Amino acid sequence: MVHKNSRPTVADIRAMKTAGRRLSMLFVTTPDEAAAAASAGVDLLSIEGQYFTPEMREAAGDCFVQIGLPYGPAGTLVTPEDYLRAAFHFTRLGGDCFYCAASLQIQKALCDNRVPVVAHVGLIPSQATWTGGFRAVGKTADSARALWDHVKRLEEIGCFGAELEVVPSGVARILCENTPLIMLGMGAGPWADAQYLFAEDVLGYTSGHQPRHAKTYRTFAAEFARLQQERIGAFREFVADVRSGAYPGPQHSVSDSETELAAFRAGLGL
Repeated sequence: MVHKNSRPTVADIRAMKTAGRRLSMLFVTTPDEAAAAASAGVDLLSIEGQYFTPEMREAAGDCFVQIGLPYGPAGTLVTPEDYLRAAFHFTRLGGDCFYCAASLQIQKALCDNRVPVVAHVGLIPSQATWTGGFRAVGKTADSARALWDHVKRLEEIGCFGAELEVVPSGVARILCENTPLIMLGMGAGPWADAQYLFAEDVLGYTSGHQPRHAKTYRTFAAEFARLQQERIGAFREFVADVRSGAYPGPQHSVSDSETELAAFRAGLGL
């Protein structure tokens, strides 16, 4: 299914959905995370545009990479032309599809230009005020129907997929089984085409609140705290060495030629 010596294409990912293959997806922010995901066999990566560089593309290996196009107060993209320009730029860097939570008008402009667009359905963080804040969406028949209608509009304009975030499992199943879109589930039960988590949650980077759907497989927070204490200790030793004169030592300095140094002094009359 996957082309030899190349990463999957949009057509390959669609074929995986048809075949019922369960896909894994991680949001990563560093080349180390991307390389680890590629080595582990993660199928899809999500990388914000601000982090996506040739180095990140290289680290991602054969992973299919979704690039997040900035949106909202922190975004720099406003017009459809802005989004198209960004999408074409990241395509040249090796992006495979593009997350866009902007208006249907902007999403359609991307789709009309054959850009593979991943939209967002359910809890959309940048638009959460419209659905009652950071809470599940689709718990009533009316709100579930609104999700259905949203998915159908995305189909009509030609989207490739959609993130499906914090939607009740039964509603999510109906949506996922009745759309050709690739549905990327985050807190939407087992029925999505891909299960999507943040690397920071998988690795336990933080010790604060975690979403219900997050699962921590390793706890890096304690190791980060230990490393921070090691940093402080090393820096304190450096300060002490500077103050005592222990650093720099002879091995840290360039040695002089006694002859040339003497000539230099003589030339200065010292």
